[in-house]
Amino acid sequence: QVRLVESGGGAVQTGGSLRLSCAASGNIFKVNDMGWYRQAPGKQRELVAVITVGGTTNYADSVQGRFTISRDNAKTTVYLQMNSLKPEDAAVYYCYARITIPQAMGVMTRDYWGQGTQVTVSS
Repeated sequence: QVRLVESGGGAVQTGGSLRLSCAASGNIFKVNDMGWYRQAPGKQRELVAVITVGGTTNYADSVQGRFTISRDNAKTTVYLQMNSLKPEDAAVYYCYARITIPQAMGVMTRDYWGQGTQVTVSS
């Protein structure tokens, strides 16, 4: 069974920083893309940032230059460093990973999600 466990959410003031972490564990063959999405009340879930297994990154325009996504050397943990936070960054942040798992007759690749971590930014 595969799990994504997030940590690092919390409450900060405008201009503050937070660092989110997400670790994948379980019966994993390979962790492919990893990323972060967020969902604010009354809004759809949106992509924040994604990083490929090769280290290529992509960011939402709204966070470009303020957020940095990275992975550990083992490629199973993803981080999101969030600087210069704004009230509009407040949301539940969800970790995402595309993971290949071993099966009896080969492998299977599917998407997994973390449980979500709350980020609150006060003005």
